[in-house]
Amino acid sequence: MKAGSDSVTARSAAVGVLNAVLGDGQMLSQVILPDGLSGPDRARAERLAVQVLRQLDRIDRVLRPLLRKAPPLAVLNILRLAVWERADGAAAHGVVNEAVALARRGKRTTHLSGLVNAVLRALPEPVDLAALPAPQMPRWIRQPLVHAYGRDAVVAIEAVQAQVPPVDVTPKAGAVALPEGEVLPSGSIRLASPGQITQLPGYDSGDWWVQDAAAAMAVRLMGVQKGEAVLDVCAAPGGKTLQLADAGARVTALDISAPRMARVAENLSRTGLTADLVVADALHWEAEAQFDAILLDAPCSATGTLRRHPDLPFIKDGSEVAGLVALQAALLDRALGWLKPSGRLVYCTCSLLAAEGEDQLAAALLRHPGLAVVPPALPWLPPEWVTAQGGVRLRPDYWGGMDGFFIATLITA
Repeated sequence: MKAGSDSVTARSAAVGVLNAVLGDGQMLSQVILPDGLSGPDRARAERLAVQVLRQLDRIDRVLRPLLRKAPPLAVLNILRLAVWERADGAAAHGVVNEAVALARRGKRTTHLSGLVNAVLRALPEPVDLAALPAPQMPRWIRQPLVHAYGRDAVVAIEAVQAQVPPVDVTPKAGAVALPEGEVLPSGSIRLASPGQITQLPGYDSGDWWVQDAAAAMAVRLMGVQKGEAVLDVCAAPGGKTLQLADAGARVTALDISAPRMARVAENLSRTGLTADLVVADALHWEAEAQFDAILLDAPCSATGTLRRHPDLPFIKDGSEVAGLVALQAALLDRALGWLKPSGRLVYCTCSLLAAEGEDQLAAALLRHPGLAVVPPALPWLPPEWVTAQGGVRLRPDYWGGMDGFFIATLITA
């Protein structure tokens, strides 16, 4: 769906994105920005929309006392955008004037331009969103997390999710050119304010790739040996494929999406690494030979990535989780059939829900009596991150912010 093509400005495009996500249930990745936007304006529109979604509850807390009733969504999103810009330090007069002009340009909003003007002129000074409670996760996510981790931990997770996330990168072995940042205990490099990624040292030479620190741990837990035959199931967008290839494995990357696998090919080319790419449905694909190790990053609810994908709470309601759990189990069972005797399989999901992690592991162990969990043996891994089963539970409030992940290394008899 196109996001507001009536006026080609970053602000109007951002409001169009908000309308598409909050009104039509479109994922951010599915929203098409209007033609005519320059590169910087496209980036600004996306950044504005993401920030409004990330701070939506706080923004609505500011607006609620100033509205007798909720205006139409398009008007409300104009107001929300303006509140965010004020909170971000933009001058009041400029924000108000632009918001009013934006309302006047829309056929469905022009008659409420006066309301926009009045509400925005009544905003408190300063607009301090950080002073308000962090937005809470939807009940279908929050309730099981409170039960699993406790209320204080969930509040800490929500505080992290309200912040702009840093960018983590994985350095290639022997990399010469690396961007400056904090080196995490796992070896990932954290960039607080990276700017344009493609302009950073080492990008063109393929010395590193963008990959969240949590996602990078799955391959590190696998302990890949040079020359091993390794299968990466559900491989796109390819960060783990690059890690495996960089470790010297003979990698087969399998994914159902041709466009996403094209990105894997591009990253392999940029980094000078190699892997065999296969576009196929893992539930129907037949392996020609067994593998020493398999990595399965299974499709999931993505509840561990809310800090980077703030649209997800507004387009999902948890109804898809049962189907995803069934798919994960089917993929896990099928992948185990491709392992050599005594081979190992790393199962992981970017989910905070036990149903897609701890419970999935317990069910797999019951279905496969010869299966065992290999406890992690990484000196930098905090012991409190290791579950009673021997899996690894990663949360967004760890290390100052990371994706939520569950990772378990399994070995066959």
